[in-house]
Amino acid sequence: MTPSEAFVETLAANGVTDMFGIMGSAFMDPMDIFAPAGIRLIPVVHEQGAGHMADGYARVSGRHGVVIGQNGPGISNCVTAIAAAYWAHTPVVIITPETGTMSMGLGGFQEANQLPMFEEFTKYQGHVTHPARMAEFTGRCFDRAMSEMGPTQLNIPRDYFYGEIKAEIPKPNRLDRGAGGEHSLNEAAELLAKAKFPVIISGGGVVMGDAIEECKALAERLGAPVVNSYLHNDSFPASHPLWCGPLGYQGSKAAMKLIAQADVVVALGSRLGPFGTLPQHGMDYWPKNAKIIQIDADNKMLGLVKKISVGICGDAKAAAKAILSRLDGKTLDCDATRDARKATIEAEKAAWENELDNWTHEKDAYSLDMIEEQKKEPGNYLHPRQVLRELEKAMPEDVMVSTDIGNINSVANSYLRFEKPRSFFAAMSFGNCGYAFPTIIGAKVAAPHRPAVSYAGDGAWGMSLMETMTCVRHNIPVTAVVFHNRQWGAEKKNQVDFYNRRFVAGELDNQSFAEIARAMGAEGITVDKLEDVGPALKKAIAMQMNEGKTTIIEIMCTRELGDPFRRDALSKPIRHLDKYKDYV
Repeated sequence: MTPSEAFVETLAANGVTDMFGIMGSAFMDPMDIFAPAGIRLIPVVHEQGAGHMADGYARVSGRHGVVIGQNGPGISNCVTAIAAAYWAHTPVVIITPETGTMSMGLGGFQEANQLPMFEEFTKYQGHVTHPARMAEFTGRCFDRAMSEMGPTQLNIPRDYFYGEIKAEIPKPNRLDRGAGGEHSLNEAAELLAKAKFPVIISGGGVVMGDAIEECKALAERLGAPVVNSYLHNDSFPASHPLWCGPLGYQGSKAAMKLIAQADVVVALGSRLGPFGTLPQHGMDYWPKNAKIIQIDADNKMLGLVKKISVGICGDAKAAAKAILSRLDGKTLDCDATRDARKATIEAEKAAWENELDNWTHEKDAYSLDMIEEQKKEPGNYLHPRQVLRELEKAMPEDVMVSTDIGNINSVANSYLRFEKPRSFFAAMSFGNCGYAFPTIIGAKVAAPHRPAVSYAGDGAWGMSLMETMTCVRHNIPVTAVVFHNRQWGAEKKNQVDFYNRRFVAGELDNQSFAEIARAMGAEGITVDKLEDVGPALKKAIAMQMNEGKTTIIEIMCTRELGDPFRRDALSKPIRHLDKYKDYV
């Protein structure tokens, strides 16, 4: 066969049916036979969008997401998206056709050294060293993406697609992950048997490992409140009596107040990232004296951020099941406090829901000034928190939601609740703007039967709105909610808190995003009345599911701002030169 045939056959052997990218001469020979192999290449508007689509596709399906582009600029455009996938632990395979071997190093057209670009953000980099090894390296990249749960890169000199080789197409190799070491599992069970107020953190590993039922079973045996790790709000069903909401930035006060009382914490499938455990709402809630049991499939994460008592290198599903079996038939210390803890959980959750219901707008001095100022402007502007609550109420049960980075999107963390896993996709630790919309497009390709909604502020929306054309061109219907508050809110909040309201580069003068959407062939709805928020979302989702329509909902919001990301990230300015003395 030809190397192109070996490449495509290996893709097919790994179950690839969809790829995202922009066509290019570097891979035209294999692209020519994608269709008879059952592979659809979905052309995007920009390659960064393709990378995010591959991310969303993988996070929903549990299978690989695949992105490909032209060597040089097409590949360099993907770096941000692969970095985001890396911090989301997403098995994206980026295929990077490279300059031909006979022109490398000569500074030819679209030449770039593509391996260093992705070195920091991939779990494995496979570089095809000879055409005869095409299937070998291709298969290894797919295997490593799943075994290491992260992006891998397949780098192929473009002339290596041609010629004639003999090849065996490798079968996919998938790991059967275990529960962890017997000693550490026994230690964990012993700690939990003596715990009086155990709390479970349900992390991304619970979603990736399909461990929701095992997490529920362990929580129910212990009577333990379950809190979501940061931006993994879909890691435990919100309707369950023991669900308490997310930790971390703009998370649930109930979750924070409950974990503060813990004497033993089970971090199930969580790396305990610093952004998911930082103080919030004025509370330094992380329990200082609690014993921490951390369970993660990556041994390098154990004890990395927080000091732990027991570290279990294992699969979340298998580990939870193994610990539960060790508790079976035993009388636990926490059995005596079950009813009291249940009442505490219910009270904290009710108090937080009541606070959210009454938290109609931000109450800091700047936000109050902005609310008054906007009353004088033409038009009507809505409070973001009220909008987020109305959107929450209108969400269908089977919904998938992606959120971008930014002020209103971050506040949304308090309001997004889910019943099933693989439903929530956020920009995670890399925190790049322009993430949410293309990611939900990829999710919709993987799960066309599920409603798909993205959230973005007007700044982040400007980085991704062009992919509306991808939706229209290729019949991938989604719903995008754009919070139109005419500012880069997250950074502007820092200018309020640290720079005496001296605003530099924070204001955005926008056109109507609903009109832009209509010009692209999508539907556009502008909302400036609170009572229209829920109906607009329901209408858009109905058009998405019944008519195959993509809709952009533009919600006109006030310029009020929620808390900043981190108060420790900046310091009050000091100026020594006279010309800057007033800039403090």
